[in-house]
Parts: sequence; C-alpha cells; structure tokens
Amino acid sequence: MTGLRYVYAVCRPFRSALQAQLNGVAGEPPKQLTHHGLVAVLSTVPERDFAEEPLRAHLGDLDWLTETARAHQSVIDALTVVTTPLPLRLATVFRDDSGVRIMMEAREAEFRRTLDRLEGRVEWGVKVYVDLEPAETGPPAGPAASGRDYLRQRRSRARAHEDTWQHAEMFASSLHTTLSEQAEDSRLHTPQSTSLSGASGRNVLNAAYLVPRADSEGFVEMVDRTKDEEAGIRVELTGPWAAYSFVREESA
Repeated sequence: MTGLRYVYAVCRPFRSALQAQLNGVAGEPPKQLTHHGLVAVLSTVPERDFAEEPLRAHLGDLDWLTETARAHQSVIDALTVVTTPLPLRLATVFRDDSGVRIMMEAREAEFRRTLDRLEGRVEWGVKVYVDLEPAETGPPAGPAASGRDYLRQRRSRARAHEDTWQHAEMFASSLHTTLSEQAEDSRLHTPQSTSLSGASGRNVLNAAYLVPRADSEGFVEMVDRTKDEEAGIRVELTGPWAAYSFVREESA
C-alpha cells in the first residue's frame, strides 16, 4: 500500500459494514488497520498533498480545507452509525502502517479508557439564539421632537435590549440545567460569533450533551418541546455526533 496514511479515528472492531461507496479524504475509501484489538480507520493519501510541506500550504487554503474537513466528517459520521469512534484531529497523517501502529501502541491505555467511558454514547449539540432586532430598532418609529426625547428613546431601547437579553439568558440557563439532568455529561462551549457562524440572532447557549444511544429519542423530544416556548428565542439541535466534546475528561 503506497502513499501516506490519513487516520480518521480509533475504535473497537465492529461487524456492521460502513455505507457503500463511502469515500474519504482525497476521494479514497476508508480502510481498517487492527492493532492489539483496536482499529484505526484510515485512507491512503498522496504525498504531493499530505507530506509536511504541501500540507502546511494546503491548511492555509480555505477551499481545500473545507473539502478535506467535509470528507473527514463524512467518515466519522458513517462510523458513528455502527460504532463508537474516537475522532482524531483533522489531517492526522503518518508515513506508513508502522507509524500508525506506533501511535496506537503509545496511546493504547488512553484509547481504551476513553472507549470504555464513551461506549454506546453519542453527542447532541444544543444552541439557543435570541433575536435582538426588535429591541435595537425599538419604539418609537417617529423622529424625536427634541434632544431630550432622543435620549429618552435611546434609554428605552437600551432597557428593552437588556430585558430581552436577560430573559434569553434565564431561558438558556434553565434549559441547560434540564438537559444536563437528562444527559450523562455536558459541556458549555463559548457562544459563537454571529459573523463567523452566519446564524441569525445572537448565540446565548452553545452546549454539548453526552447521551446513551438508547436514551437519545427521549432527549430529542425534550429539546423539541422547548423550540416554540418563547417568542424571539430559537433552539437549535444538532447530532447525533461522535463524542468530540467528551474525548478528554474534565478535571473535577
């Protein structure tokens, strides 16, 4: 097998077949390399793109990076359907099979501990957005009659903006508490910038929840029940994902 080895994830052996015609990075189908009862899922990729120097150049190319990330994620998603994968970092590349085995041996104890902890579990993402436009445009619609009226309008808009934001924060905090009680573990991530995410509204909650597969239907139904509870507040659910947010345990 010539070429470099691009490793997507490590998991335990699985019996179910991956979806037919699944292609990974560089259009190559994923293969399995077994070592000491663990499986590395990998593709063979060309040195002209994935050797150290060309890879460094490619990582500055947004189009190339986006295409590679999508192909990487498609393999992780396929694995999540049939097993519990531990995703490796994007563009984790080794010279040959021997290099992959050396990595697996060095991290074997870590991989086994994490697989024991995450086996049979998936990650669900929940985001809460608040629409602040009504408060920002705010009353009144007509021009101010005087400088005093203008200042009063600005104070009114600021109060409405703050009230809307505080209400959204209370809603998000209550929702996170409820969902955390139904999940085995949770992580709070930094709210996403609107300019980066492209989503409408401001992100109040950006959280991940570790849920057993068997309990996922109930968890999804719980989130769905909150989606129309509050005007101007949007709840977004994503998943199920491989447990990216829980691969490493947080300190107690």
